[in-house]
Amino acid sequence: MVMKNVGHMNAGDDETSYANNSALQKGVILEAMPVLDETLRDMFAAAESCCFQKCWKMVDLGCSSGPNSLFVISHILDTVEQLCRNKNFIGSDNSPEFEVFLNDLPDNDFNNLFKLMSGQVIGKNKKRRCFLYGLPGSFYDRLFPSNTLHFAYSSYSIHWLSQIPEGLDRNNRENIYMARTSPPEVFEAYAKQYQKDFSTFLRLRGEEMIAGGRMVLTFVGRSVKDPSCKHHSAHYTLLSQSLLDMVAEGLVKMDDLYSFNVPIYMPCEEEVKTVIQKEGSFNLDKLHVFPVRWDAQDNIINYENDLVFDKHRSGKLVANCVRAFMEPMLAAHFGSSIVDELFGRYEEKMGEHLSEQKYSSYYTIVISLSRKRK
Repeated sequence: MVMKNVGHMNAGDDETSYANNSALQKGVILEAMPVLDETLRDMFAAAESCCFQKCWKMVDLGCSSGPNSLFVISHILDTVEQLCRNKNFIGSDNSPEFEVFLNDLPDNDFNNLFKLMSGQVIGKNKKRRCFLYGLPGSFYDRLFPSNTLHFAYSSYSIHWLSQIPEGLDRNNRENIYMARTSPPEVFEAYAKQYQKDFSTFLRLRGEEMIAGGRMVLTFVGRSVKDPSCKHHSAHYTLLSQSLLDMVAEGLVKMDDLYSFNVPIYMPCEEEVKTVIQKEGSFNLDKLHVFPVRWDAQDNIINYENDLVFDKHRSGKLVANCVRAFMEPMLAAHFGSSIVDELFGRYEEKMGEHLSEQKYSSYYTIVISLSRKRK
């Protein structure tokens, strides 16, 4: 399965859409904001006015279709504009011009994304000259001419692989991702695909980006080297168990389950560092890690108080979040008729899991990279 065919979030703005189930991703953006701000400050501290072009070009890689892209782009442009003023890069006409590219796979709901942006001011400056473009395509392909891109941003996207790892066939059996019961060749296939994809990603961005350009990338990782550790993939294990229950009841074909694997890889820190160093286009300036609760959509509730915790509410929140990014792929493989039943069961299992392990978290990695000067 090639990701560009089914790798998109749930479209629209209904109950199960990504637009209405991306509060967790918003929390990730906020938590990673200090790294983003420091990266931009470092970029302009090292820049020279003669190297600064009047038009500043950036891309949001894996922008999806919800409000988060608008939120983070507004913040970036406000910050860059102020940094330009501080460095006197823009003279007396108050503001640089911006080109902002919103990149995702062709089936992404760009229509909904631009509807959200329609009529809105991008950032605080109402007079800002900002040109927004949709840029459909895989970030594992070239997207820009050489040496034209100043800044690239991506949040919770590059843990998606370009395809299902080769050689899995039916080896993973009752699992849909790496699990404790997966054979060694499954772990090897996932790691090999990740190394290939991330190296390709870095090489292509290195070709597109100006010397001294920057990237900030945030993605799901794992806290231990051992990829069979059950904690980092428990949410996929629960989804596998829900599918197995439906196989036992004749609602899903066993062959369909055996041939389904999720094209995601959650690397450990050492894997990230190794690929960056080996590929060679970028310096790794910063690496920061933090946990993000699975039920982070409901952050406003104080879960320190056990009386407030509601496993049904939390189970539904997490199930809707997972459904928003998994449904297109599941529907393409198993058929859309099973989706409501599957996530109803998943919601129950997730609620029970969270009642026992209330602080289950995604291990999140954010890195800041600078394009090496030739």
